[in-house]
Amino acid sequence: MKKLSQERNSPSLLEFPCRFPVKAMGRQRDGFEELISGIVCNHAELWPGEPVRSTPSKAGRFVSVTAVVEARSQEQLDAIYQDLTDCVEVLMAL
Repeated sequence: MKKLSQERNSPSLLEFPCRFPVKAMGRQRDGFEELISGIVCNHAELWPGEPVRSTPSKAGRFVSVTAVVEARSQEQLDAIYQDLTDCVEVLMAL
């Protein structure tokens, strides 16, 4: 099994800068899209012309929010996902 330090030193499969969709899922509630947008925008600019999209689950209890960003480095993406993972309202981040 690789250690985290080994994984961070390995080359990325992405070429930066690039267009990168970030998706987070949580329970449906007012302000969830703004919460996710705020976390993402703390680290990256939204891709020009790409709106932040919210998609409710079939039963309407959950929602997924997708924000497409201009990713500049693997470290930047790691920081976005770390903050999303640390947020108690986020059930899953992809």
